[in-house]
Amino acid sequence: QVQLVESGGGLVQAGGSLRLSCAASGRSFDTYSMGWFRQAPGKEREFVAAISRGGFTTYYADSIKGRFTISRDNAKNTVYLRMNSLKPEDTAVYYCAADRSGVVSSSLVNYDYWGQGTQVTVSS
Repeated sequence: QVQLVESGGGLVQAGGSLRLSCAASGRSFDTYSMGWFRQAPGKEREFVAAISRGGFTTYYADSIKGRFTISRDNAKNTVYLRMNSLKPEDTAVYYCAADRSGVVSSSLVNYDYWGQGTQVTVSS
Protein backbone atom coordinates (compact mmCIF):
# COMPACT_ATOMS: atom_id res chain seq x y z
CA GLN A 1 0.00 0.00 0.00
CA VAL A 2 1.12 3.57 -0.60
CA GLN A 3 0.06 6.86 0.93
CA LEU A 4 0.14 9.98 -1.22
CA VAL A 5 0.42 13.61 -0.11
CA GLU A 6 0.22 16.47 -2.57
CA SER A 7 1.70 19.92 -2.04
CA GLY A 8 2.60 23.02 -4.01
CA GLY A 9 -0.83 24.34 -4.86
CA GLY A 10 -1.82 27.96 -4.38
CA LEU A 11 -3.06 31.15 -5.99
CA VAL A 12 -1.32 32.35 -9.14
CA GLN A 13 -2.07 34.86 -11.85
CA ALA A 14 -2.86 33.76 -15.39
CA GLY A 15 0.34 33.10 -17.28
CA GLY A 16 2.16 32.07 -14.13
CA SER A 17 3.66 28.76 -13.08
CA LEU A 18 3.43 26.28 -10.25
CA ARG A 19 5.08 22.98 -9.46
CA LEU A 20 3.04 20.38 -7.65
CA SER A 21 4.66 17.57 -5.72
CA CYS A 22 3.25 14.27 -4.60
CA ALA A 23 5.22 12.45 -1.93
CA ALA A 24 4.62 8.74 -1.54
CA SER A 25 5.19 6.72 1.58
CA GLY A 26 5.30 2.99 1.71
CA ARG A 27 7.33 0.55 -0.24
CA SER A 28 8.08 0.01 -3.89
CA PHE A 29 7.18 3.43 -5.24
CA ASP A 30 8.98 2.56 -8.46
CA THR A 31 6.56 -0.29 -9.16
CA TYR A 32 3.65 2.13 -9.58
CA SER A 33 2.75 4.19 -12.56
CA MET A 34 1.56 7.60 -11.41
CA GLY A 35 -1.04 10.04 -12.58
CA TRP A 36 -2.30 13.55 -11.95
CA PHE A 37 -6.00 14.36 -12.13
CA ARG A 38 -7.99 17.47 -11.37
CA GLN A 39 -11.51 18.36 -10.37
CA ALA A 40 -13.06 21.78 -10.82
CA PRO A 41 -16.17 22.84 -8.88
CA GLY A 42 -19.26 21.20 -10.31
CA LYS A 43 -17.29 19.06 -12.73
CA GLU A 44 -16.12 15.49 -12.83
CA ARG A 45 -12.57 14.54 -12.01
CA GLU A 46 -10.50 14.52 -15.17
CA PHE A 47 -7.16 13.17 -16.30
CA VAL A 48 -4.20 15.52 -16.57
CA ALA A 49 -1.02 13.47 -17.00
CA ALA A 50 0.52 10.07 -16.30
CA ILE A 51 4.02 8.64 -16.11
CA SER A 52 5.44 5.15 -16.23
CA ARG A 53 7.33 3.41 -13.45
CA GLY A 54 10.73 4.42 -14.71
CA GLY A 55 9.64 7.83 -15.96
CA PHE A 56 10.39 7.10 -19.61
CA THR A 57 6.81 7.19 -20.85
CA THR A 58 4.44 10.08 -20.29
CA TYR A 59 0.92 10.79 -21.42
CA TYR A 60 -0.98 14.09 -21.34
CA ALA A 61 -4.48 15.37 -21.74
CA ASP A 62 -4.88 17.49 -24.85
CA SER A 63 -6.03 20.47 -22.79
CA ILE A 64 -2.67 20.83 -21.04
CA LYS A 65 -0.26 19.40 -23.58
CA GLY A 66 2.72 21.67 -24.09
CA ARG A 67 2.08 23.57 -20.86
CA PHE A 68 2.37 20.91 -18.16
CA THR A 69 5.18 18.40 -17.55
CA ILE A 70 5.00 15.32 -15.37
CA SER A 71 8.16 13.84 -13.92
CA ARG A 72 9.24 11.61 -11.07
CA ASP A 73 12.20 11.01 -8.82
CA ASN A 74 12.08 7.44 -7.59
CA ALA A 75 14.95 8.04 -5.19
CA LYS A 76 12.76 10.61 -3.44
CA ASN A 77 9.47 8.72 -3.86
CA THR A 78 8.02 11.83 -5.45
CA VAL A 79 6.13 12.69 -8.62
CA TYR A 80 5.89 16.26 -9.89
CA LEU A 81 3.65 18.29 -12.14
CA ARG A 82 5.20 21.42 -13.55
CA MET A 83 2.49 23.78 -14.77
CA ASN A 84 3.35 26.72 -17.00
CA SER A 85 1.23 29.31 -18.80
CA LEU A 86 -1.60 28.72 -16.37
CA LYS A 87 -5.12 29.72 -17.35
CA PRO A 88 -8.17 30.43 -15.19
CA GLU A 89 -9.71 27.21 -16.53
CA ASP A 90 -6.87 25.28 -14.86
CA THR A 91 -8.39 26.16 -11.50
CA ALA A 92 -9.18 22.91 -9.69
CA VAL A 93 -8.18 20.57 -6.93
CA TYR A 94 -5.29 18.51 -8.23
CA TYR A 95 -4.88 14.89 -7.15
CA CYS A 96 -2.09 12.42 -7.64
CA ALA A 97 -2.79 8.72 -7.94
CA ALA A 98 -0.87 5.45 -8.08
CA ASP A 99 -1.57 2.43 -10.25
CA ARG A 100 -0.24 -0.94 -9.06
CA SER A 101 -0.45 -2.45 -12.53
CA GLY A 102 2.12 -0.03 -13.92
CA VAL A 103 -0.06 0.85 -16.90
CA VAL A 104 0.17 4.45 -18.08
CA SER A 105 -3.51 5.28 -18.18
CA SER A 106 -5.90 8.20 -18.33
CA SER A 107 -8.71 6.20 -16.72
CA LEU A 108 -9.58 6.98 -13.11
CA VAL A 109 -10.73 3.44 -12.43
CA ASN A 110 -7.25 2.06 -13.10
CA TYR A 111 -5.74 3.89 -10.15
CA ASP A 112 -5.62 2.22 -6.76
CA TYR A 113 -4.44 4.94 -4.40
CA TRP A 114 -5.25 8.63 -4.23
CA GLY A 115 -4.00 11.64 -2.36
CA GLN A 116 -6.20 14.24 -0.69
CA GLY A 117 -5.58 16.88 -3.31
CA THR A 118 -4.11 20.37 -3.45
CA GLN A 119 -5.99 23.47 -4.57
CA VAL A 120 -4.76 25.43 -7.57
CA THR A 121 -6.45 28.75 -8.27
CA VAL A 122 -5.57 30.82 -11.33
CA SER A 123 -6.80 34.40 -11.35
CA SER A 124 -7.46 36.33 -14.54
